[in-house]
Amino acid sequence: MNNQANHHRINYIEFPATDIEQAKHFYAAVFGWAFVDYGPDYVSFQGAGIDGGFYRREPGDGPGKFAPLVVLYSTDLPATEIAIRMEGGGVVVPTFEFPGGRRFHFSDGVGNVLGVWSE
Repeated sequence: MNNQANHHRINYIEFPATDIEQAKHFYAAVFGWAFVDYGPDYVSFQGAGIDGGFYRREPGDGPGKFAPLVVLYSTDLPATEIAIRMEGGGVVVPTFEFPGGRRFHFSDGVGNVLGVWSE
């Protein structure tokens, strides 16, 4: 991607699911979404107006595993992390690699957690 026009824009959204196969069936049948599996705990979707995915959540998982995760794109992940910290936000999940790139999760200081990714 590495497209300056997408820098710091909402690019992806992730939803928790206690049953990924059931989520795939529901969203395919009702909305016609297509899916790509990335193992038993993650599936991405296309055809929803914005790309995204479902990640496995256990029924007993605590708060923070119930809300969708909005993911922004950055052309410069380290600079975005610095800007977040300088404005009072904090990193809650350090940068990690996944197929296609790297990302971290941050809190904005007012109760929201989002992700930021880059190639």
